[in-house]
Amino acid sequence: MALPLEGLAAIVTGAGRGLGRAEALELARLGAAVVVNDYGQPGRDGSGEASPGPAEEVAREIRSAGGTALAHTGDVADFQQARALVELAISEFGKLDVLVNNAGILRDRMVFSMAEDEWDSVVRVHLKGHFNTTRFAAAHWRDRSKAAGAPVYGRIVNTSSEAFLAGSAGQPNYAAAKGGVVGLTTSTALALAKYGVTANAICPRARTRMTEDVFAGFAQPDEGGLDPLAPEHVAPLVGYLASPAAARINGQLLVAHGGMVAVVERPRVRAKFDSKEEVFGYEELDAVLGAHFADRPRGETFAAAEVLGLRRGQE
Repeated sequence: MALPLEGLAAIVTGAGRGLGRAEALELARLGAAVVVNDYGQPGRDGSGEASPGPAEEVAREIRSAGGTALAHTGDVADFQQARALVELAISEFGKLDVLVNNAGILRDRMVFSMAEDEWDSVVRVHLKGHFNTTRFAAAHWRDRSKAAGAPVYGRIVNTSSEAFLAGSAGQPNYAAAKGGVVGLTTSTALALAKYGVTANAICPRARTRMTEDVFAGFAQPDEGGLDPLAPEHVAPLVGYLASPAAARINGQLLVAHGGMVAVVERPRVRAKFDSKEEVFGYEELDAVLGAHFADRPRGETFAAAEVLGLRRGQE
Protein backbone atom coordinates (compact mmCIF):
# COMPACT_ATOMS: atom_id res chain seq x y z
CA MET A 1 0.00 0.00 0.00
CA ALA A 2 1.44 3.35 -1.04
CA LEU A 3 2.12 5.96 1.59
CA PRO A 4 0.20 9.26 1.29
CA LEU A 5 3.28 11.30 0.35
CA GLU A 6 5.21 8.63 -1.51
CA GLY A 7 7.08 10.07 -4.47
CA LEU A 8 6.81 13.65 -3.22
CA ALA A 9 9.66 15.98 -2.28
CA ALA A 10 9.36 18.38 0.62
CA ILE A 11 11.18 21.22 2.34
CA VAL A 12 10.69 21.99 6.03
CA THR A 13 12.35 25.14 7.35
CA GLY A 14 13.38 25.52 10.97
CA ALA A 15 13.35 21.74 11.16
CA GLY A 16 16.34 21.14 13.41
CA ARG A 17 14.35 21.28 16.62
CA GLY A 18 10.87 21.38 18.09
CA LEU A 19 7.87 21.74 15.81
CA GLY A 20 9.85 21.75 12.55
CA ARG A 21 11.65 18.57 13.53
CA ALA A 22 8.34 16.82 14.30
CA GLU A 23 6.93 18.00 10.96
CA ALA A 24 9.95 16.79 8.99
CA LEU A 25 9.76 13.39 10.68
CA GLU A 26 6.03 13.15 9.94
CA LEU A 27 6.42 14.02 6.27
CA ALA A 28 9.16 11.41 5.97
CA ARG A 29 7.02 8.84 7.79
CA LEU A 30 4.28 9.48 5.23
CA GLY A 31 6.73 8.79 2.42
CA ALA A 32 8.15 12.16 1.35
CA ALA A 33 11.79 12.85 0.63
CA VAL A 34 12.67 15.79 2.87
CA VAL A 35 15.13 18.66 2.80
CA VAL A 36 15.66 19.54 6.45
CA ASN A 37 16.50 23.23 6.71
CA ASP A 38 17.79 24.85 9.88
CA TYR A 39 20.24 27.71 10.35
CA GLY A 40 21.31 26.10 13.59
CA GLN A 41 21.74 29.10 15.86
CA PRO A 42 21.48 28.01 19.52
CA GLY A 43 19.58 31.04 20.82
CA ARG A 44 15.85 31.29 20.23
CA ASP A 45 16.45 35.00 19.63
CA GLY A 46 18.66 34.15 16.67
CA SER A 47 21.87 34.59 18.62
CA GLY A 48 24.98 32.43 18.49
CA GLU A 49 26.97 30.88 15.71
CA ALA A 50 25.09 29.06 12.97
CA SER A 51 25.68 25.31 12.98
CA PRO A 52 24.87 22.46 10.60
CA GLY A 53 24.36 20.13 13.56
CA PRO A 54 20.57 20.36 14.16
CA ALA A 55 19.59 19.97 10.48
CA GLU A 56 22.05 17.14 9.89
CA GLU A 57 20.92 15.31 13.02
CA VAL A 58 17.27 15.30 11.92
CA ALA A 59 18.23 14.26 8.38
CA ARG A 60 20.22 11.36 9.82
CA GLU A 61 17.28 10.38 12.00
CA ILE A 62 15.03 10.21 8.94
CA ARG A 63 17.56 8.16 6.97
CA SER A 64 18.06 5.80 9.92
CA ALA A 65 14.32 5.11 9.87
CA GLY A 66 14.53 4.19 6.18
CA GLY A 67 13.51 7.55 4.72
CA THR A 68 15.20 9.96 2.34
CA ALA A 69 16.51 13.25 3.67
CA LEU A 70 19.30 15.76 3.33
CA ALA A 71 20.25 18.81 5.34
CA HIS A 72 20.40 22.48 4.35
CA THR A 73 21.79 25.01 6.79
CA GLY A 74 21.11 28.29 5.01
CA ASP A 75 19.25 31.33 6.34
CA VAL A 76 15.80 31.39 4.70
CA ALA A 77 15.48 35.10 5.50
CA ASP A 78 18.28 35.68 2.98
CA PHE A 79 16.79 35.88 -0.52
CA GLN A 80 19.61 34.05 -2.29
CA GLN A 81 19.98 31.36 0.37
CA ALA A 82 16.25 30.67 0.12
CA ARG A 83 16.67 30.34 -3.64
CA ALA A 84 19.50 27.85 -3.06
CA LEU A 85 17.29 25.83 -0.70
CA VAL A 86 14.54 25.43 -3.30
CA GLU A 87 17.09 24.68 -6.01
CA LEU A 88 18.68 22.02 -3.81
CA ALA A 89 15.37 20.16 -3.47
CA ILE A 90 14.78 20.36 -7.22
CA SER A 91 18.28 19.24 -8.15
CA GLU A 92 18.35 16.35 -5.68
CA PHE A 93 14.78 15.10 -6.05
CA GLY A 94 13.88 16.35 -9.53
CA LYS A 95 11.09 18.59 -8.30
CA LEU A 96 9.55 20.22 -5.23
CA ASP A 97 6.03 19.29 -4.12
CA VAL A 98 5.67 20.48 -0.52
CA LEU A 99 6.95 23.55 1.30
CA VAL A 100 6.51 23.86 5.06
CA ASN A 101 7.60 27.24 6.42
CA ASN A 102 8.35 27.05 10.12
CA ALA A 103 11.62 28.92 10.81
CA GLY A 104 11.42 31.72 13.35
CA ILE A 105 12.99 33.55 16.26
CA LEU A 106 11.73 35.53 19.25
CA ARG A 107 12.83 38.91 20.58
CA ASP A 108 10.10 39.81 23.02
CA ARG A 109 9.61 43.32 24.34
CA MET A 110 6.69 45.61 25.10
CA VAL A 111 5.94 47.93 22.20
CA PHE A 112 7.04 51.02 24.13
CA SER A 113 10.44 49.46 24.84
CA MET A 114 11.16 47.62 21.60
CA ALA A 115 14.32 48.51 19.69
CA GLU A 116 14.33 48.83 15.93
CA ASP A 117 16.55 45.78 15.43
CA GLU A 118 14.25 43.68 17.65
CA TRP A 119 11.37 44.54 15.34
CA ASP A 120 13.32 44.12 12.11
CA SER A 121 14.96 40.81 12.99
CA VAL A 122 11.73 39.04 13.95
CA VAL A 123 9.80 40.32 10.93
CA ARG A 124 12.77 39.39 8.72
CA VAL A 125 12.96 35.77 9.82
CA HIS A 126 9.24 35.02 10.12
CA LEU A 127 7.64 37.05 7.37
CA LYS A 128 10.44 37.59 4.87
CA GLY A 129 11.61 34.02 5.46
CA HIS A 130 8.14 32.76 4.54
CA PHE A 131 8.04 34.99 1.46
CA ASN A 132 11.50 34.06 0.19
CA THR A 133 10.93 30.33 0.03
CA THR A 134 7.37 30.79 -1.24
CA ARG A 135 8.56 33.04 -4.03
CA PHE A 136 10.97 30.47 -5.47
CA ALA A 137 8.69 27.48 -4.89
CA ALA A 138 5.83 29.34 -6.59
CA ALA A 139 7.98 30.14 -9.62
CA HIS A 140 8.95 26.47 -9.86
CA TRP A 141 5.32 25.32 -9.83
CA ARG A 142 4.20 27.97 -12.30
CA ASP A 143 6.96 27.02 -14.74
CA ARG A 144 6.15 23.32 -14.42
CA SER A 145 2.45 23.98 -14.93
CA LYS A 146 3.06 26.08 -18.03
CA ALA A 147 5.40 23.45 -19.45
CA ALA A 148 2.85 20.70 -18.82
CA GLY A 149 -0.12 22.75 -19.95
CA ALA A 150 -1.97 21.57 -16.86
CA PRO A 151 -2.00 21.99 -13.07
CA VAL A 152 0.80 20.37 -11.09
CA TYR A 153 1.08 19.22 -7.47
CA GLY A 154 2.08 21.82 -4.90
CA ARG A 155 1.41 22.32 -1.20
CA ILE A 156 2.43 25.18 1.08
CA VAL A 157 1.90 25.03 4.85
CA ASN A 158 2.81 28.25 6.66
CA THR A 159 3.16 28.82 10.39
CA SER A 160 1.19 31.61 12.00
CA SER A 161 0.32 31.89 15.70
CA GLU A 162 -2.45 32.58 18.15
CA ALA A 163 -0.39 35.62 19.10
CA PHE A 164 -1.82 37.10 15.91
CA LEU A 165 -5.35 35.90 16.65
CA ALA A 166 -5.67 36.85 20.30
CA GLY A 167 -2.91 39.41 20.71
CA SER A 168 0.26 39.06 22.74
CA ALA A 169 1.19 42.16 24.72
CA GLY A 170 4.93 41.52 24.85
CA GLN A 171 5.29 40.35 21.26
CA PRO A 172 4.25 43.15 18.87
CA ASN A 173 6.93 42.13 16.37
CA TYR A 174 6.01 38.45 16.50
CA ALA A 175 2.24 39.05 16.40
CA ALA A 176 2.60 41.43 13.44
CA ALA A 177 4.82 39.00 11.53
CA LYS A 178 2.42 36.12 12.14
CA GLY A 179 -0.49 38.25 10.99
CA GLY A 180 1.50 39.02 7.87
CA VAL A 181 2.01 35.30 7.31
CA VAL A 182 -1.76 34.84 7.13
CA GLY A 183 -2.05 37.63 4.56
CA LEU A 184 0.78 36.11 2.54
CA THR A 185 -0.92 32.72 2.71
CA THR A 186 -4.32 33.85 1.47
CA SER A 187 -2.76 35.92 -1.32
CA THR A 188 -0.59 32.98 -2.37
CA ALA A 189 -3.55 30.62 -2.26
CA LEU A 190 -5.46 32.79 -4.72
CA ALA A 191 -2.47 33.31 -7.01
CA LEU A 192 -1.43 29.67 -7.28
CA ALA A 193 -4.74 27.81 -7.27
CA LYS A 194 -4.88 27.69 -11.07
CA TYR A 195 -1.50 25.94 -11.11
CA GLY A 196 -2.73 23.17 -8.81
CA VAL A 197 -1.08 24.57 -5.65
CA THR A 198 -2.72 25.06 -2.26
CA ALA A 199 -1.49 27.30 0.55
CA ASN A 200 -2.72 27.10 4.13
CA ALA A 201 -1.55 28.36 7.51
CA ILE A 202 -1.62 26.79 10.93
CA CYS A 203 -1.53 28.26 14.43
CA PRO A 204 0.20 25.54 16.46
CA ARG A 205 0.29 25.46 20.22
CA ALA A 206 3.30 23.38 21.24
CA ARG A 207 5.93 23.25 23.96
CA THR A 208 9.23 23.98 22.22
CA ARG A 209 12.38 26.00 22.75
CA MET A 210 10.49 28.99 21.35
CA THR A 211 7.62 28.70 23.84
CA GLU A 212 9.28 27.28 26.95
CA ASP A 213 8.41 30.31 29.08
CA VAL A 214 4.90 30.71 27.61
CA PHE A 215 3.92 27.23 28.76
CA ALA A 216 6.09 27.10 31.87
CA GLY A 217 3.02 27.00 34.11
CA PHE A 218 1.31 24.17 32.25
CA ALA A 219 1.63 20.77 33.89
CA GLN A 220 3.90 18.19 32.32
CA PRO A 221 2.41 14.73 31.68
CA ASP A 222 3.01 11.75 33.90
CA GLU A 223 6.02 9.63 33.03
CA GLY A 224 5.33 7.79 29.80
CA GLY A 225 2.42 10.01 28.81
CA LEU A 226 2.38 12.30 25.79
CA ASP A 227 2.49 15.98 26.61
CA PRO A 228 -0.76 17.65 25.41
CA LEU A 229 1.52 20.42 24.15
CA ALA A 230 3.92 18.09 22.33
CA PRO A 231 4.73 19.07 18.72
CA GLU A 232 3.65 15.55 17.74
CA HIS A 233 0.04 16.72 18.13
CA VAL A 234 0.54 19.33 15.39
CA ALA A 235 2.69 17.42 12.90
CA PRO A 236 -0.11 15.11 11.63
CA LEU A 237 -2.13 18.13 10.48
CA VAL A 238 0.87 19.37 8.49
CA GLY A 239 1.25 15.93 6.94
CA TYR A 240 -2.42 15.88 5.99
CA LEU A 241 -2.38 19.38 4.47
CA ALA A 242 0.64 18.29 2.42
CA SER A 243 -1.21 15.28 1.04
CA PRO A 244 -3.42 14.75 -2.03
CA ALA A 245 -6.38 14.26 0.32
CA ALA A 246 -6.29 17.97 1.22
CA ALA A 247 -6.73 19.22 -2.36
CA ARG A 248 -9.94 21.09 -1.46
CA ILE A 249 -8.39 22.92 1.50
CA ASN A 250 -6.92 26.20 0.31
CA GLY A 251 -6.39 29.63 1.87
CA GLN A 252 -7.42 28.37 5.29
CA LEU A 253 -6.17 29.06 8.82
CA LEU A 254 -6.27 26.18 11.30
CA VAL A 255 -5.47 26.06 15.02
CA ALA A 256 -3.97 22.79 16.28
CA HIS A 257 -2.85 21.43 19.63
CA GLY A 258 -3.36 18.48 21.96
CA GLY A 259 -5.81 16.46 19.88
CA MET A 260 -7.80 19.50 18.67
CA VAL A 261 -8.01 21.09 15.23
CA ALA A 262 -10.15 24.20 14.66
CA VAL A 263 -10.85 25.88 11.34
CA VAL A 264 -10.80 29.64 11.83
CA GLU A 265 -13.53 31.56 10.05
CA ARG A 266 -12.58 34.61 8.05
CA PRO A 267 -13.53 37.92 9.71
CA ARG A 268 -17.19 38.77 9.36
CA VAL A 269 -19.07 42.04 9.81
CA ARG A 270 -20.47 41.96 13.34
CA ALA A 271 -22.57 45.11 13.11
CA LYS A 272 -23.33 47.77 10.52
CA PHE A 273 -24.58 51.32 11.01
CA ASP A 274 -25.81 53.80 8.40
CA SER A 275 -25.61 57.54 8.86
CA LYS A 276 -28.82 59.54 8.98
CA GLU A 277 -27.18 62.35 7.05
CA GLU A 278 -24.86 62.21 4.04
CA VAL A 279 -21.82 61.60 6.27
CA PHE A 280 -21.39 60.56 9.88
CA GLY A 281 -20.79 63.20 12.49
CA TYR A 282 -18.95 62.80 15.77
CA GLU A 283 -22.13 62.77 17.88
CA GLU A 284 -23.87 60.16 15.72
CA LEU A 285 -20.78 57.91 15.73
CA ASP A 286 -20.60 58.19 19.49
CA ALA A 287 -24.28 57.28 19.73
CA VAL A 288 -24.09 54.12 17.61
CA LEU A 289 -20.57 52.86 18.37
CA GLY A 290 -20.64 53.89 22.01
CA ALA A 291 -23.83 51.92 22.51
CA HIS A 292 -22.50 48.91 20.62
CA PHE A 293 -19.37 48.63 22.77
CA ALA A 294 -20.92 49.78 26.04
CA ASP A 295 -20.94 46.32 27.62
CA ARG A 296 -17.43 45.37 26.61
CA PRO A 297 -14.83 45.51 29.41
CA ARG A 298 -12.38 48.34 29.00
CA GLY A 299 -9.19 47.23 27.25
CA GLU A 300 -10.59 43.96 25.88
CA THR A 301 -10.03 43.40 22.16
CA PHE A 302 -12.49 41.65 19.88
CA ALA A 303 -9.86 39.08 18.87
CA ALA A 304 -9.03 38.18 22.45
CA ALA A 305 -12.71 37.73 23.31
CA GLU A 306 -13.40 35.48 20.35
CA VAL A 307 -10.28 33.32 20.48
CA LEU A 308 -10.35 32.92 24.24
CA GLY A 309 -13.96 31.89 23.87
CA LEU A 310 -12.81 29.18 21.45
CA ARG A 311 -10.23 28.03 23.95
CA ARG A 312 -12.77 27.79 26.74
CA GLY A 313 -15.11 25.80 24.53
CA GLN A 314 -12.42 23.37 23.38
CA GLU A 315 -10.33 22.74 26.44
